Amino acid sequence: MPRYNLFSKIVVLIVVMLLPIIGLYFYSNMTSTDVLRSELSKSTENQLVFFQNQVDTNVENLSLWPNLLIQDPDIASFQEIFLTSEYFNLDTISLVKRIQTKLGIQESSSNWKSSLYIYSPTLHRVVSVNDAKSYDEADLKKRIKWGWQVKKLAEGSFQFSWFTASSYSKYTDPANANTIIEVRFDSSSIQDMLDKFKSSGSSDPFYYNSELGLIYNRSSDQQLAQQLVNQLQLQEGESNSKLGSHTVKLNGQDYLVNMALSETTGWYLIDYTPLADILKPINQSNRLFYFSVGCLLLMSCLAAYLLYGQVQVPVKKLIVSFHKLRSGDYSVRLESKGKGASEFKFLFTRFNLMVAQIQELFEKVYVEQIRVREAKLKQLQSQINPHFFYNCFSFISSMAKLQDYRAVVAMSQNLAAYYRYTTRQERDVVPFAEELDFVHHYLDIQKLRMKRLEVTVQIADEMLDAGIPPLVLQPLVENAVIHGIESSAEAGSISITGESDGGSYKLTVEDDGIGMDAESILVLQYKLSKPMEEEMGCGLWNVHQRMQLQFGESAGLTLGTSAMGGFKVVLQWSDSAKVALLEAEARQQDTPSLDQEAGQ
Repeated sequence: MPRYNLFSKIVVLIVVMLLPIIGLYFYSNMTSTDVLRSELSKSTENQLVFFQNQVDTNVENLSLWPNLLIQDPDIASFQEIFLTSEYFNLDTISLVKRIQTKLGIQESSSNWKSSLYIYSPTLHRVVSVNDAKSYDEADLKKRIKWGWQVKKLAEGSFQFSWFTASSYSKYTDPANANTIIEVRFDSSSIQDMLDKFKSSGSSDPFYYNSELGLIYNRSSDQQLAQQLVNQLQLQEGESNSKLGSHTVKLNGQDYLVNMALSETTGWYLIDYTPLADILKPINQSNRLFYFSVGCLLLMSCLAAYLLYGQVQVPVKKLIVSFHKLRSGDYSVRLESKGKGASEFKFLFTRFNLMVAQIQELFEKVYVEQIRVREAKLKQLQSQINPHFFYNCFSFISSMAKLQDYRAVVAMSQNLAAYYRYTTRQERDVVPFAEELDFVHHYLDIQKLRMKRLEVTVQIADEMLDAGIPPLVLQPLVENAVIHGIESSAEAGSISITGESDGGSYKLTVEDDGIGMDAESILVLQYKLSKPMEEEMGCGLWNVHQRMQLQFGESAGLTLGTSAMGGFKVVLQWSDSAKVALLEAEARQQDTPSLDQEAGQ
């Protein structure tokens, strides 16, 4: 029963592969959860601190108002008034109106709804924005204390007060003080800020004071907030230990609670978020992962069984047969031992037919490829059609009219030699010497038309016998004449040089014409190896393609800038047969003969 053993091994292998993945995922999930909780706590804590600073800034700004107003000249004048009757005179009324105007301006300078009151113990009057009336000195004496005083108005509603006395030594004795200034605001302004803070995220903030109670945002769950406070059991003695982030379990649900203490008012700012809401995406991802692992394990076991019983054995046979086929054994055939129709039986039959067809068509395809290659060479070679014939005929006509018969004869002879060479299409390769003679005829024709044309030719003797496709040098020279010399009135020099190195040849054609910039040269070089485009000329592309078809991909054209100032074309190719012969001769010279060995 070896198949069950193999099946068991595959299943064990799959399980062993899945266990590290599950372990890594579990560790990664724990780390991600801890990091998420930590970062969320830090983020929420930073938001609370920022919000707390905003509230404290507003509260501190309000506490500065009495100190600023007490220095006001009108208020200082108000301190010095002593009434002889219970009614104000006209000057005093004007002074009170000015003071009320300043109080109104000061109150409107803050976004918070606040109120200012100026108490004059000597006048027994309190001045506010809208009134100037008597006040209860006993109540004032009871309320006036240092720092912010908080009075509970209703459930969740509080009034905050701050007092300043002149002089400061009379702060605890308001009856003997010159002036007392009070600033008030209620908790609605704090509620407004709590509402804005809640609307910016998923938090539910509120303020808490152990002696007074809670200030909720207007959409807060007040019952849950009170339960959280009771669970935390905030006391003044343990306030420092309670600040920061905590996890509180309430009604079977965990909450992430963050707190910040206001140093100005002494109230705690508390924010809470259900951990289930935070970890919900992670928990969903966990369930999906473990479900996927279970399905993957089940499917892997089923696939392992099917792989062995239905695929593994036939594939092994097929692989062995392909290896034999690759080694050249075209007699290999596959036999299906199973009964009935199956995919692999059909595949084996097709494999046998394929091998038989390959064996029959191999030589035919090889011969056909050779013919296609030759046909392509002929087609590329036939594209060379010198377009300057019209110019030559025009020149002959002009010289005949001028009765310059020597020029007519010279042009006709060179043109005849040129045309005779171009019509000899029966040879795929010609000696380089013939190609060079053909180029001399072409240059003689051009010299008759352009007197400034000067040509320098330096060709190594070893290159003259080298084989080369016909009409590969002439397009390079023609390109230099048309695009280099004719395009510039000052240009007139062309250099043709040839080098040989053990069967490798390098032919360079350059001119002193207008040349091309580096970017254009790169673009043209790139286009030589791609299919010919309609807008580009076929001369250089034709030569490049023919040389690669004849001598391989290492042959072809390389474009650049000439030291003469114009354009440069380098044609390189290698005669593989000659290179192999030279290498064999070199090995023979390095190997000592039998006579030399005997002599030694």
